[in-house]
Amino acid sequence: MEFNAVILAGGRATRLGGVPKPSLTYDGASLLSHALQAVRGAAAVVVVGPDASGSGGVLLPDNVLRAREEPAYAGPAAAIAAGLAALKNHGMGAPWTLVLACDMPHASRGVALLWEALASQPGVEGAMAVSADGRKQPLLGAYSTAAMEREVGVASQGSGLTNSSVFRLLARLNVLDVAVPAGSTDDVDTWEDAAALGIDYELEAHVKSQEETLEEWCRTLLQAFELEGVEVDVNEVLAVAGVAAHSVVRPAAPLTTFIAGYAAGMARGIGQASDDASMNAALDLARKVAQEYSESGAGAE
Repeated sequence: MEFNAVILAGGRATRLGGVPKPSLTYDGASLLSHALQAVRGAAAVVVVGPDASGSGGVLLPDNVLRAREEPAYAGPAAAIAAGLAALKNHGMGAPWTLVLACDMPHASRGVALLWEALASQPGVEGAMAVSADGRKQPLLGAYSTAAMEREVGVASQGSGLTNSSVFRLLARLNVLDVAVPAGSTDDVDTWEDAAALGIDYELEAHVKSQEETLEEWCRTLLQAFELEGVEVDVNEVLAVAGVAAHSVVRPAAPLTTFIAGYAAGMARGIGQASDDASMNAALDLARKVAQEYSESGAGAE
């Protein structure tokens, strides 16, 4: 199948202390290099994100286009739209577009299965990877270029794509769910993720000092509210915030954690559960609701 590729290489990488994901090293090469290898065979490739000087010094091949979502850090849906526009502006059309986030070093394991699924069912508008544990990953997917351009146009006439989710952009497409091999969709959002995948970074110690700052800030807040005895799993709170940002819209992250915290406090206040139990239950429920929201397409207009 003839296709172009849009690689998403932006984002603030807040939970990595701001370290650009494209520059992280896995198996001797940058994550961006692995992403470029995963989309080999594309007629044209565009990388959406900061230029090389802002991506940890990762340089792109001369034949790879560069683009940037507007405004910067507007989220993956806006980044996909920017990539499609760049390809179109350069006269590089193809019936299909492979969308790939640069922080999945094993994504290449699933790409061929997407094309096989599309070839077996003519008439569909895309194929999206589904992990071994059943999680849909729209940033490892192949979609009809015309259908995505149509939905970008619809969104631009409405509320736009800034801070919108990719599930919302794709909600009206007839997309196949394609099971991919275990690990294909494993991504890097935290240093724990990076360690699990064996990803190296020479300044990790510096970044960990930022994690220590978060822990110190958490203790400061707890003291200010006279909650010194309460244990807060900072990484778990950030993880739930990340799920909300990806599944709903990015500003949903602080809103979700606030409501979860409020609910946990109410449960503790009426003696319904202990501090740990009420917080864990609230975070688990918030994560579940966010995931179900994205899968149901509830945010689509």
